[in-house]
Amino acid sequence: MENFRALRKYVVPEIIYGVDSHRLAGQYAGRLGLSTVLVVSDPGVESVGWLGRVLDSLLAAGIVGVPFVAVTSNPKDYEIMAGVEQYRGAGCDGIVAVGGGSPMDCAKGIGIVCSNGGHILDYEGVDQVPQPMPPLICIPSTAGSAADVSQFAIITDTEGQRKIAIVSKSVVPDLALIDPMLTTTMDRNLTARTGMDALTHAIEAYVSNASSPFTDIHALQAVRSVAFHLLAAIDDPKSIAARNGMMFASTQAGLAFSNASLGAVHAMAHSLGGLLDSPHGDCNAFLLEHVIAYNYVSSPVRYREIGQALGFDLHGCTDGVVCEALVEGIGRFRSAVGIRGSLASQGVKPEQFSLLAEKALLDACMVTNPRRPTVKEIEAIYAAAL
Repeated sequence: MENFRALRKYVVPEIIYGVDSHRLAGQYAGRLGLSTVLVVSDPGVESVGWLGRVLDSLLAAGIVGVPFVAVTSNPKDYEIMAGVEQYRGAGCDGIVAVGGGSPMDCAKGIGIVCSNGGHILDYEGVDQVPQPMPPLICIPSTAGSAADVSQFAIITDTEGQRKIAIVSKSVVPDLALIDPMLTTTMDRNLTARTGMDALTHAIEAYVSNASSPFTDIHALQAVRSVAFHLLAAIDDPKSIAARNGMMFASTQAGLAFSNASLGAVHAMAHSLGGLLDSPHGDCNAFLLEHVIAYNYVSSPVRYREIGQALGFDLHGCTDGVVCEALVEGIGRFRSAVGIRGSLASQGVKPEQFSLLAEKALLDACMVTNPRRPTVKEIEAIYAAAL
């Protein structure tokens, strides 16, 4: 075991995994002693029926569910504060989140403020949430964000046009009900975006300077699973085998990055998302190969292992060849899942590089990147991805 004398902390919520686990929402909310819960979701999840099913489960257990669906992608600070007002006004004593990363991060933000007061932007950074949230149950409907198992919440500061990272064991959900069936209603684009997010989580956790044997085993297996299942999930969206493979990959990647943190891809993607409100999965996908090209010299052995997990034949190759093969292979995979183009297609302009780079360098995820970049180096990565 590498660095066996180093101290490691590994945080994970209670997890119930499997088909129809979402139907247990009422049962487990009852076990937590809840009577009135804020159910955080979004209009898309509501329209396909998953929100209604969870509300029915709560009702059957004698629990009042108060829907809050005023959540957009890249959840905004004012959305969190509106949710806090509704939580307090309805006399809620717990929260259930149903949806992708945005509703789950919004739910975490609501819980933080309800227990600690103030404004959600007061809690930016690592271990800045002193009081635990109200009980939180997360039910993911996408296979990518893994907010249901992580100690991260990413919130958009709308005035500052940036995303903030809140990292604390206080925001780890009490329970994750992980049901791959919920992902069968995702369209091709969302499947691809969230899948690339899961892949980026796994890769960045594996090369993180805070990685450990606890996180490595999940990260590398998640890479293998995404490589094997993502295209199948896109081509046959009703395939439970493919959807289960991707949901399990997302969960494993989440367990890895929640405890090892992330790196430059996410720091730079957060900067993009805060400024342009761009889809997070697309930002990750466009940046990943270029960050790997920059980072490779810092972790050649680990990047080689990632390439092998992706199925690339790297036997006997030099580091230079491995780096080139990995960068080109990630680019081909991105295109194969349908994410084509570049950052320019997201509206990024060269004159924005300096501001984007400055914000990315301050992001909490940059701390665990295996190589410490300068502002100019981050600008160069953005330029390469343009």
